[in-house]
Amino acid sequence: MRATIITALTLALSAATAGVASAQPSTPVTITLSPDQVATICQKRIPRIEERTTKLIDRINGSADTKGSAAWLRARADKEQAAGRQTSATLLRERADRRTAKIDQLTKVKQRAADFKNKYCGTK
Repeated sequence: MRATIITALTLALSAATAGVASAQPSTPVTITLSPDQVATICQKRIPRIEERTTKLIDRINGSADTKGSAAWLRARADKEQAAGRQTSATLLRERADRRTAKIDQLTKVKQRAADFKNKYCGTK
């Protein structure tokens, strides 16, 4: 689910910024946005992207009491291991590691949104 959200955020931000087609043309391709499109991105999409990335980062970095955090997954892994379920414990630890690795990706998405906001929306 989180991977889907991250992918959606990345795609939304990619659509908002100048992009290049997957087959690299010999000359650069510039995508021009109308003022209405920029206003929509600045007023609706950028705030949602910032809010979602902040919530996800806060949740991942949360304590063992925060459901869905990496620490919460590791605590569950410890309980599984104590109960003798090594396979479940290993899977939960790997899941926690993957979740922690998403922080860099989320931070980049948040930075790209901030860069777009500063460049095209003005400081608000």
